[in-house]
Amino acid sequence: MQKDNKKAIFGWAMYDWANSAFATTVMAGFFPIFFKKFWSAGADVNVSTARLGLANSIAGIIIALLAPVMGAIADRGTSKKKFLMFFSFMGVVMTSSLYMVSMGDWSSAVIFYVLATIGFLGGNIFYDSLIVSVASEKKLDFVSALGFSTGYLGGGILFGINVWMTLSPDTFGFADAGEAVRFSFLTVGIWWAVFSIPVFLFVKEPETGKSEPEAGALKAGLGQFVHTFREIRHLKTVFLFLAVYWLYIDGVDTIIVMAVDYGMSIGFEANDLIVALLITQFVGFPSAIAFGYIGQKIGAKRGIYIAIGVYLFVSVWGAFMKDKNEFYILAIIVGLVQGGIQALSRSFYAKIIPANKSAEYFGFYNMIGKFSTVLGPVVMGGAGLLVRSMGYSSDIASRASITSISLFFIVGGILFYFVDEEKGRAEVKYLEENS
Repeated sequence: MQKDNKKAIFGWAMYDWANSAFATTVMAGFFPIFFKKFWSAGADVNVSTARLGLANSIAGIIIALLAPVMGAIADRGTSKKKFLMFFSFMGVVMTSSLYMVSMGDWSSAVIFYVLATIGFLGGNIFYDSLIVSVASEKKLDFVSALGFSTGYLGGGILFGINVWMTLSPDTFGFADAGEAVRFSFLTVGIWWAVFSIPVFLFVKEPETGKSEPEAGALKAGLGQFVHTFREIRHLKTVFLFLAVYWLYIDGVDTIIVMAVDYGMSIGFEANDLIVALLITQFVGFPSAIAFGYIGQKIGAKRGIYIAIGVYLFVSVWGAFMKDKNEFYILAIIVGLVQGGIQALSRSFYAKIIPANKSAEYFGFYNMIGKFSTVLGPVVMGGAGLLVRSMGYSSDIASRASITSISLFFIVGGILFYFVDEEKGRAEVKYLEENS
């Protein structure tokens, strides 16, 4: 058994170090800025926000539709690492391709970004599912948190280097900051490729005893998807948690992918927003680990509630920000809980699902999570366009858009009260004994 093996845990966590560079430098950092100022030059700020929201939504829809079936196929054929490699390769190539997109070509930027995001999100399905192969139940909270904290550190380090490149382009031999930003997309692809190697070397995928011939894998996977969907409908705790998770993670993911765009829309300077993102990254590193211990001490559910409350506060306060110092304070607050809510949600879910069907169930988990990147950005962008169409200023419209996110935390927090972890474990045990 490799569970709790230090080398396996290290290899697994290093994939978060690898692909978090995409989440920080591309998704949260430079892509929104470059998309608005370079690839969508001349467009109204609310139009470019809507385009960015649409791009995130398209990627979310595609991966949400594919995730459960891919998970089912992987579980039947012991193919989690193969799928992880495929999506990682897609992400690396498409991210690097952003370097070639010229000014004003927002449609090409969207295409490459959508495909890169599919690689990022698709890989996470199989990365998440491998956690039950490297960690015992008592270590799930800590190992999940370790992955996120490693990601914050790795992503933050490369992001810091990329920010330095844009602030001092002459130092690195670039003509201007724009060229440095374009080159940063290439560095993300290289970073992602190199630091993905440990997960493939050190994490051993356990045999499931359900290996299928390649020709029959898709058919078997589709059949297993239908079976798992029916199972989840009867596992009431799993079903309810997925509904709750969809609501509150919607708000979290929307803030992650749209925060910089929002800050620019209300008049903040791009450099100030980048500094705020760096603050979030480096605060998130120790905070994610701290949440792992919080999960062990008071339970993952209480830890998630703490984070939901903080995010509700952030989504309301964000609408009233006046200067960059407030944005920095909000960045610190978000950094304290962002990794924690992600880590504890993953470990909480891992405790209430059948371990031998982890890829299937994490397929549904990621499907739900990625549908949040469909609804959240569209709601935010749509709210801004609606208020703008009513004759209000772009500033007021942008502030109204961030307030709309608070609803997801309110409803999600209320429904989470009814999710019982012990009942969930009992339901899984009963299912395993009677299947």
